[in-house]
Amino acid sequence: MKILYSCLLATISVLNLSAQTVRLSNTSPGKQFDGIGVVDGGGATSVLLKDYPEPQRSQIIDMVYKPMFGASISALLVEIPGDGNSTQGSMPSHSHYRGDANFERGYIWWVMKAAKKSNPRLSLDATSWSAPAWVGNFWSEDMVDYYISWMQGLREVHGLELEALGCHNEKGYNYDFAKNLRRAMNERGFEDVKLHGFGNWGDRKMDFLKDMQKDSALAASLDAVCAHTFSEIPLSKEHRAICEELGKPIWNSEDHFYLPGFDALISIVKGFNENYIVSGATKVINWYGIAGVYPLEPYSYYPAMLLAREPWSGNYEVREALWGYAHYGQFTQIGWRYVDDGCKKLNEGGSMVTLRNPDSGDYSIILETKGAKSEQELKFKVAKGLKKGNLCVWYSDKNQQFVRLEDIKPKAGTFSLKLHPDAVYSISTLTGQQKGSFAEIPASKPFPLPYSDDFESYLPPSSYGYLPHYTADLIGCFELAESPDHKGKCIRQTVGEHTLSWAPEWHHYTILGDSAWRDYEVSADVWLNPGDEAAVMGHLCDVGSGYGIWAKGYYLKLDDKGNCTLVLSCGKLNQKELIGDKEQQALIRARKDVEVGGEYTLSSTKVEGISACKWHNLKLRFEGKQLIGYVDGKPVLSFTSDHYPKGMAGLMAPLHKGRVCTPYFDNLKIDRVN
Repeated sequence: MKILYSCLLATISVLNLSAQTVRLSNTSPGKQFDGIGVVDGGGATSVLLKDYPEPQRSQIIDMVYKPMFGASISALLVEIPGDGNSTQGSMPSHSHYRGDANFERGYIWWVMKAAKKSNPRLSLDATSWSAPAWVGNFWSEDMVDYYISWMQGLREVHGLELEALGCHNEKGYNYDFAKNLRRAMNERGFEDVKLHGFGNWGDRKMDFLKDMQKDSALAASLDAVCAHTFSEIPLSKEHRAICEELGKPIWNSEDHFYLPGFDALISIVKGFNENYIVSGATKVINWYGIAGVYPLEPYSYYPAMLLAREPWSGNYEVREALWGYAHYGQFTQIGWRYVDDGCKKLNEGGSMVTLRNPDSGDYSIILETKGAKSEQELKFKVAKGLKKGNLCVWYSDKNQQFVRLEDIKPKAGTFSLKLHPDAVYSISTLTGQQKGSFAEIPASKPFPLPYSDDFESYLPPSSYGYLPHYTADLIGCFELAESPDHKGKCIRQTVGEHTLSWAPEWHHYTILGDSAWRDYEVSADVWLNPGDEAAVMGHLCDVGSGYGIWAKGYYLKLDDKGNCTLVLSCGKLNQKELIGDKEQQALIRARKDVEVGGEYTLSSTKVEGISACKWHNLKLRFEGKQLIGYVDGKPVLSFTSDHYPKGMAGLMAPLHKGRVCTPYFDNLKIDRVN
């Protein structure tokens, strides 16, 4: 249905001699368009999406991937999970240790299959942020095997094929690794998968290009060159010239726009346009797409296009940013070609990009006028070879997003368009676009209390990716497992070594719940292997900046010798923030210069009758300012503190004497106090 707005009726005007003139031709040079899209990963960005009920889960996928409906993106880049933190958290590896291979663990497989079902033409790409400890280092032959085994699982278990693979995410570059990976891909059935490198950021992100000129084997190993954030640091003319000489397409494998509202929409379009106009990038991937994360987590709102943070209610929210992708996604397809004569900066501010279908002659023009000071007029002259006929016009500004205006009816191949400042236009000979939506999205609801999980209902566990509902791992992998006493199911933190993490790490922990919780208690049965510690967490109000995952809150931990400790985890404390009685304050004052990552023992005791390889119950209770720790139902520790008066709950496998603990947890319960 066409929507007309009286304020925009004048946008399509008669020819004006003062207008900027654009000549479009199917003979104009232009690179092949390789797609626009998003990252799923680089952190556990869609961890809560796995828990959504139907039909909401499929609706969310369709809003992002379905052609001619919502964002309609053409490319998806996923993180190859590696157990380590890579911004919002960790994603479970298919191979925790050498010899382990479980291609149904985790949820990224499901995301890729669901996205591909929604859009069969979707291009799939992947790379690694972190990796398990057993690979030795990121540039090892073991890492080559890790990549190949993951692709084999993707193909043989899930029936999916990658179009492209990245060497690594932001880990420098290693030429021998690229050559070895390319060789292995060719020898083991993945010769058609394009390899791109090296996915770095900063001023020196393209330094490897000059070495490619000298090293023919390196040049042969990379099908495309890539880096990050061209919107911040564009490629130089020298870089573009080298890529042209080598015959390598340029891909931006991560850009991002941490912006609110319409500013995100128009900036995304501006970024897509200028990535090609300025840097020559033919594929642009933004971090990230669906925010299936708790609001507490870093980057939980910006830059995502869709918020999926309440699987228990089914509620989700589409941000304006999604329609920025739609202005490209519903008007282009991979394999089209840029029309360089129609790709330029506008005289009065803004930019435009033109793409054409080399087979049908269809073409689309995407324009944005961010920051323009006044209206401006463009005059188009369309040569033979491009499709004739009416052009649809779709429009966005701060007041309305992705609305259809009156069609343009060219006369003798000419038409003109008056552009408003701070607006986005998509013009095309294609038809069928729509502003997709779904009726009756469920209302938002708080996390349900009381909440409990005995982990017995996940049958079979593989259908759930071996992951329990609503938990979001910050580091490590808290996955469904057989109980160590062989009496049912439980969960276990299964990563037993420090990973090759993208970001600094801490204790292994997972979170769930509501950051507004105040008076409640969280408990779980814990099974300690010899040398283990385990903990329950509460009043978590921060889980780090994204580069580092130090939690702010409290935890109660127990080791296999009965040592029980109540801990405050926080950043630097100043004199006004000291907690506890005078003696306790004196102990904390001695450590007042500890920066983010400080842990303060509030109270400790030795509990008799505790040993390894037995179930014991840990409970942490918050009532007003009173904190009480229980072991096996008996209060053993208490402390008065309001340093963190509210927050989420969690489970922890602490680092104990330098080793990573792998305890079991069962019968998780969270309930209000009184």
